[in-house]
Amino acid sequence: MTDTYAGSYDTTEGRVFTVMGQDWDTITGNKAGETERIVVNMGPQHPSTHGVLRLILEIEGETVTEARCGIGYLHTGIEKNMEYRHWTQGVTFVTRMDYLSPFFNETAYCLGVEKLLGITDQIPERANVIRVMMMELNRISSHLVALATGGMELGALTAMIFGFRERESILDLFELVTGLRMNSAYIRPGGVAQDLPAGAEEKIRETIKSLPRRFKDTSDMLVDNSIWMGRTAGVGVLDLAGCMAIGATGPILRATGLPADLRKSDPYCGYENYEFDVITKDTSDAYGRFLIRLEEMEQSLNIVDQCLDRLQPGPVMVEDKKIAWPAQLSIGSDGQGNSLDHIRHIMGESMEALIHHFKLVTEGFNVPAGQAYAAVESPRGELGVHVVSDGGTRPYRVHYRDPSFTNLQATAAMCEGSQIADVIAAVASIDPVMGGVDR
Repeated sequence: MTDTYAGSYDTTEGRVFTVMGQDWDTITGNKAGETERIVVNMGPQHPSTHGVLRLILEIEGETVTEARCGIGYLHTGIEKNMEYRHWTQGVTFVTRMDYLSPFFNETAYCLGVEKLLGITDQIPERANVIRVMMMELNRISSHLVALATGGMELGALTAMIFGFRERESILDLFELVTGLRMNSAYIRPGGVAQDLPAGAEEKIRETIKSLPRRFKDTSDMLVDNSIWMGRTAGVGVLDLAGCMAIGATGPILRATGLPADLRKSDPYCGYENYEFDVITKDTSDAYGRFLIRLEEMEQSLNIVDQCLDRLQPGPVMVEDKKIAWPAQLSIGSDGQGNSLDHIRHIMGESMEALIHHFKLVTEGFNVPAGQAYAAVESPRGELGVHVVSDGGTRPYRVHYRDPSFTNLQATAAMCEGSQIADVIAAVASIDPVMGGVDR
C-alpha cells in the first residue's frame, strides 16, 4: 500500500517531496533543497496567534519567498446564527467573535442597533461611562495577551508570566462587574445589563493604581533589550503606503507614525470628553508595535481613572420600556436574578407588566427597517459592524469588519524576503484573533 503522507510524486510542475518528522534524510540524496522549492506548512496551530492559523511558506534555505495564510479553522457561523435570534440575544453571539476583546464586539453591535432604533442620544450617561471603562480595561487585558504570547513565542518566557499575571487582575474585575471573566453579554442595546455592584468602584480604583508598577516589570525587561530588539527591530516592516493598500488599522497603522484612532476622529460613547494621547511610533516594525501596546495600556488606565471620577448615580438602561430589558439585577442565594421589587411587580401586581416582560424576553423588540454602520477602536484597530433590519424582531443581516481579518493580509508583505524565525515575530506583532477572522 502506498503511503500518501511520505515519499515523492510527480506533478505537472515537477517532482514534489513530502517530508514528515525524521524523514528529511530520505530525500537528501536527491538534493531537493538545492534544486526544488520547499513548501512548509506552519500549522494549522497557534503560531503567535489566538486561535488556529495555517501559514503556507515557500522557502529557499532559511529565507521565505512566499507566505500565504490559510484560515477558516475556527469558523463558527456566528453572523448567520444571529439571523435566528432576536436583537438582544445577538449580544451573546458577537461577544464570542474576538474573544480577547468581547466588550468591543458588544459595544459596536449595540451602537449599530441603537442607530437603527434612533436612541443613540437617549443612552444614560452612567451607561456610557461604564461602557468606556469596561472597554478600556478590556484593551489592557487584550494587549497583555499580545505581549505575553508574543514574548513566549520569541523565547521571553518571563514576559508570558508577567502578562498573564496582570491580566488576571483585570479578569477579576470583569467577573466582579458582570459575573463572568469573558463573553459576558454585559453591554446591551439601550445600556448595560446591570449597574456596578457594591464596592466595584473601589476595587477598580485599587487595581488600576497597582498596575503601572507591575507593567514596569515587562518594560524593564524588554524595552531596549538587545536580544529583544534583535528579534523585533526591523522585523515585520509595513510602511504607511502598505497599511493604506490593505486597510490595516490599530497598532500596525500607528507604528507608521499616523495617529489614526476612532476615539479621536469619530468619537462614540462620549470619548470626546476624555483626555488621552494617541500613541504613535515611526519604526513601522514589530518593535514599534510592541512599544505602542505598552504605552496604550498606560493611556487606558488614565481613561479608566477619568471614568471613575465621572460616574454619577443614575439609570444604566434607556427609559423606553418597549426596548429596555430589566437592568435592576440583584445577587441572591441562587446567583443573579431580577430585583425582588421587579419580580413582585410583574408576578403579583400587574398582569400587563407580566405579559410585557414575557413578550420582551421571548420575542424581543422591533427595530425599524434600515441599515447602519458603527465602528469602535478595538485593541487591534477598527472594529465595525454593518447591521441590517427588515423591521422585525431579528436581524436581517449582521456583518463584522474585524481588524484581525484585515490586518492578517499584511502577513505576506511583512514576511516575504525575511527569515523563517522572523515570521513568528511578524505574526505576533499583528496580534490576530482567529475567532474574529473566521466568525
